[in-house]
Parts: sequence; C-alpha cells; structure tokens
Amino acid sequence: MTIYIPELAAGEYFFPSPEQALDNPNGLLAYGGDLHVSRLIKAYQEGIFPWYGPGEPILWWSPSPRAIFNPFTFKPAKSLRKFQKKVAYQISINQCTHQVIDLCSTTRTPEQTWLNEEMRAAYKNLAQAGYCHSVEVWDEDTLVGGLYGIAIGQLFCGESMFSLKTNASKIALWAFCRHFSQAGGKLIDCQVMNSHLASLGAYELEREDFLTRLQTLKQHQVNARCYQSQWISTSEDFNHQ
Repeated sequence: MTIYIPELAAGEYFFPSPEQALDNPNGLLAYGGDLHVSRLIKAYQEGIFPWYGPGEPILWWSPSPRAIFNPFTFKPAKSLRKFQKKVAYQISINQCTHQVIDLCSTTRTPEQTWLNEEMRAAYKNLAQAGYCHSVEVWDEDTLVGGLYGIAIGQLFCGESMFSLKTNASKIALWAFCRHFSQAGGKLIDCQVMNSHLASLGAYELEREDFLTRLQTLKQHQVNARCYQSQWISTSEDFNHQ
C-alpha cells in the first residue's frame, strides 16, 4: 500500500489539514518546505510542528492524542517543594534564550536530540521576532536548567527543556505555570506524552479537542508583560505557593 505524504513548496506557507495526518507514524502530515519564521508561526497556529532526524527532510507533525498541561492545576510533588525550599533556585524569563536553546541540544547526545543546527537557528529567529521564549533556572549566577517554547496567544507550545542540576527543568515548569496562568495563559502544549511528562501531571487531549481549543486560545493574548525579560520567581515566592 502506497502512503501519500504532501510535499510543501518553498515560499508558500500552506499546510494540509491536521485531520489528514497519518495514524502510523502518528501525526505525520507533510514534508519539505523551510523553517522560515512565517511558516513556523503558521504551523503552530494550526497545531503543527516540525521534527526530523539526521538525513531526513523537514517533517511536519500533528499527532493525536496531544500531551498538555493545565497551568492552573499544575501541582508540584511534595518532594519537589522541599527540594526547592532547600536549594533556592532563582527563575528568570527571556534573559538568555539563545543559550537555553543551545543547551537543550548540547546536553543530549546526537542520537537523543532533534535540535540540529538548522532547527536551533530557526528558533533563535523566532525569538528575535518575539515568538519564542525561554525560562531559565539559576543556582546563584550559574544557569542550571530551563525550557523554551512558542507563544501562540493563550497557548504556550513547549519545545524542549534541560537540566544540569537535579530537578532544574521541573522547577522551570513549576515557575512558568504559575507565571503564565497569572498572565492569562490557559494551556501548555507538550506535543507527545512520555513517562517524564506524565510524572509531572501532563494529560492527553484528542487532536480534534486540542484543535478546537487552539482556535479560541490563539485569538486572545496574555498580558504583554508575561514575556518581558525579568525574574519571575525567587525562593520567597516558592515558599508562598
């Protein structure tokens, strides 16, 4: 049986409907095109994202079900609360986005990461255009963890995270959920469920339900101050959560 996968033309920022995505592999929708800022924003606005390995063309995906976090109901484990109270990591947003993107790649082996040089450059371009944002975790003056993703209205599309010290990426997610929800954010997309996300409280939405919510969320913005470069949590803030 021959499976047809549409090829995207360069310079034309059009995608097939996510409902046309394959079941196997789950969510594969199209290939080709480019990683231009306009194409990437169009993709995320339609519930589509790029992911591809060495030697492959750019592949575009919209899997079902979709792994998500509700930032209002995110509850850190008691052990994580105790850990943060002891180590007192500090959390910032958008203070070194390019470095976070690079560390999400370089802290993994080449076999573990999809963040090749072309992809990293694309997300850095999105950051310069005001769409890609990072959360940084600091142990005194040392960057020890973080995450980054794409802002689409009241949706934050999480892309990757890293930890150089214990629990740093979990602390980043905890702090961001609090900050994002206070700014009017409604949903955090994590793409595909895995055991790590599940352990943090992620749950799944079928593609149809996710796309329905996306249509509303992308039409409303969070507080403009949400993504300004700033410190968003200190040890005192965590102690009062």
